[in-house]
Amino acid sequence: MIRLSVFYPSSEGSTFDHDYYREKHVPLAVKAWGLTTADIDKGVDGPYVAAVHFEFDSVEAIQAAMAAEATGEVLADVANYTNITPVLQTSEIIPLG
Repeated sequence: MIRLSVFYPSSEGSTFDHDYYREKHVPLAVKAWGLTTADIDKGVDGPYVAAVHFEFDSVEAIQAAMAAEATGEVLADVANYTNITPVLQTSEIIPLG
């Protein structure tokens, strides 16, 4: 399993609409990429205002999602909730045991 995480670093002058993100943007991405769910982090303390984590079966599945026509709509929607440039991290999920 592969996780795509999108982090939004906190900085002076940055804005982030958590309600819009939770209610509109993340569901748009989930639908665009054929997923069923995602996990959202609302920053309480630390270097990030927010983060979201999407799980895919493979790196190839992430690449296919990024190449999907609907991804353009997802990317264009970012301006509706933040002025922060997101940081992406792709990770292999390694279970304990």
